[in-house]
Amino acid sequence: MLAASLHSEQVKSIYDAHHGWLECWLRKRLGNASDAADIAQDTFVRVLAREMAIREPRAMLTTIAQGMVANFYRRRDIELAYEQALAAWPEQHAMSPETRAIMLETLVEIDALLSNLAPLVREAFLLSQLDGMAQADIAARLGISLATVKRHIAKAMLHCCFGD
Repeated sequence: MLAASLHSEQVKSIYDAHHGWLECWLRKRLGNASDAADIAQDTFVRVLAREMAIREPRAMLTTIAQGMVANFYRRRDIELAYEQALAAWPEQHAMSPETRAIMLETLVEIDALLSNLAPLVREAFLLSQLDGMAQADIAARLGISLATVKRHIAKAMLHCCFGD
């Protein structure tokens, strides 16, 4: 309990000293004060959750914020693609706002799972699951053995189902 209290005090001190700088730094990268403020807050929430000693506050804040900016842009790209796909649907198939939000969150989660796979594993898995390609055809296309394709698909399935 004492360590958590000390960590909270350290984060408060870092927040007081660096929040303005971080928000300004993010605003320059994002071009939007509101998004910069949100990401700055989320950065400090992550720092608080880490409960570790902080030696180089700006370096750590920059690293965390850069990852969050990358995730922000990735999510924005997914949202845009999703909205474009929905716009092409007939009006009678329109979803409720709640269903749309759930679907978007699911797409973001799937994207995160897939992005953690090695590129060849991900490609073999997607060729199998989305394109419906036979494993022998995937092996020929990727220039790898059939056994390797089977391992890649099994690895991807385990990762996506259980988060290995």
